[in-house]
Amino acid sequence: MNTLGELLVQTVQKNGNYPALGFVDEKPLLYHEVSKKVNQVIHLLDILGIGKGDKVAILSSNQPNWGVAFFAVTKMGAVVVPILPDFHEEEIENVLNHSGAKALFVSESLYRKVENINKPELKHLILIEQFALLPSGISKDELPKLETSLGEKDELAGNYLVDKDDLASIIYTSGTTGKSKGVMLSHNNLVFTARMASKIHHIDHTDRLLSVLPLSHTYENTIAFILPFMQGASIYYMKKLPTPSVLLPALKKIRPTLMLTVPLIIEKVYKGSVLPNINSKAITRGLYKLAPTRRLLNRVAGKKLMNTFGGELKFFGIGGAKLDPTVEQFLIEAKFPYAVGYGLTETSPLLAGFDSFKGKHQSTGPVMEGVTLKINDPDPQTGQGEIWAKGENVMKGYYKEPELTKEVITEDGWFKTGDLGAFDSDGYLFIKGRLKNMIVGASGENIYPEEIEAIINRFQYVLESVVVQQKGKLVAMVHFNMEELQKRFEHLKEQANAFIEKHLDELKQELQVYVNSKVNKFSKLQKVVSKAEPFEKTATKKIKRFLYY
Repeated sequence: MNTLGELLVQTVQKNGNYPALGFVDEKPLLYHEVSKKVNQVIHLLDILGIGKGDKVAILSSNQPNWGVAFFAVTKMGAVVVPILPDFHEEEIENVLNHSGAKALFVSESLYRKVENINKPELKHLILIEQFALLPSGISKDELPKLETSLGEKDELAGNYLVDKDDLASIIYTSGTTGKSKGVMLSHNNLVFTARMASKIHHIDHTDRLLSVLPLSHTYENTIAFILPFMQGASIYYMKKLPTPSVLLPALKKIRPTLMLTVPLIIEKVYKGSVLPNINSKAITRGLYKLAPTRRLLNRVAGKKLMNTFGGELKFFGIGGAKLDPTVEQFLIEAKFPYAVGYGLTETSPLLAGFDSFKGKHQSTGPVMEGVTLKINDPDPQTGQGEIWAKGENVMKGYYKEPELTKEVITEDGWFKTGDLGAFDSDGYLFIKGRLKNMIVGASGENIYPEEIEAIINRFQYVLESVVVQQKGKLVAMVHFNMEELQKRFEHLKEQANAFIEKHLDELKQELQVYVNSKVNKFSKLQKVVSKAEPFEKTATKKIKRFLYY
């Protein structure tokens, strides 16, 4: 099993009559039904003149047909180009034109983004909900009336020869650096990663996964789609964005055993639900400051949290960014089945990770089997240095960017991650921060903004922060929880807003004193700036830092 087509065939043979892909409130497609639909889509692409190596883009919200389109494109040897739904029109146009995509699967909700863009090489648009060909100039209102373009034929006449080293996917990521790059991943990159990741946590046909992150991101694509699909689990999607009013009923109905998320989501749950509940009474607020009673309170909160997530969670994967240390301490004491993984789009994505209840505080776990990691040029005192990776999951390179590829992949195959880290004596990896984010102080000291931000984010009423250097000074840009502040001072009525503004200045000063009491002398803040709006983020909810430098 080295190609995605082989993966599909094998999992259907083993799990044909089990549920595979579905919406929360609808009957899911069984594995054999997915296979039949995949072959019907291949016939349609054949008729449209799509062949091996041709690029086919997917711009769609999460849904069962996303997976069908993905397997159809890759099984026939064409190359899938997933596009993040959050991309704006200019980014989508750039991706379509740079990749040279000949066809595009688009969902109804995102059709408006491609209706008027310039796409000279794009020959065919296919509505993903019905797999209906879109005539030129059709309006959004007419889309639901279209009938499917799929025929009844579901047996493949031809033999689609696909090699494990053939290109399977080009994933464009805006990342946090500003410039999108097309990461070329082979069939083997993706299948190998799914196989090795399956050794971290056992999955089978009894497992249910609720998908909440975009499938066009390699984290969700490999770990929450290819991996559970390979193991015969059932995967469910929501028709609307996962707001609490949509997510909570879905959790109750599906009772997932598996979920994948990013730190921001669980951090919001902790700060928005757990902490306010504890701080609402003076007695629990006081008891929470004592370690033994804090652990007891966290255990009680953990049981409630498990029930909120359906009560049957066995694996709650967190990745995409570093987890706040206070939130992780809560998850440990709450005995919540969280797990942490580390990787990059360029490594398909997983490099290291641990299973539920096998972690260490602030570690990303041991290296994944089949992968080699090393710390390049480690600091003699700390053992920290840039993490380099080697393995079958390392990308083929950046599409049409050979020079850029040479910058990150050495001649002997090491991929330079750009992350700083170190191993402990048990082989657990600890991430220090991004090499490009590191600030060099006036006397040459290394300052890690992520560490300062972790302290800032523990401060009351802080939601998120970014630490930057401006004119040689360390400045913290902070987004305060205005909703909580307004609740606290709502008894002042008319004077509330003016009071909050005044209180914000006091909060900023208090925050600066608090942070500076906990960091070394060259990491002290010189200024705190309040930011009214949340920071702009990537698909995995990492702050686009480059926008704030």
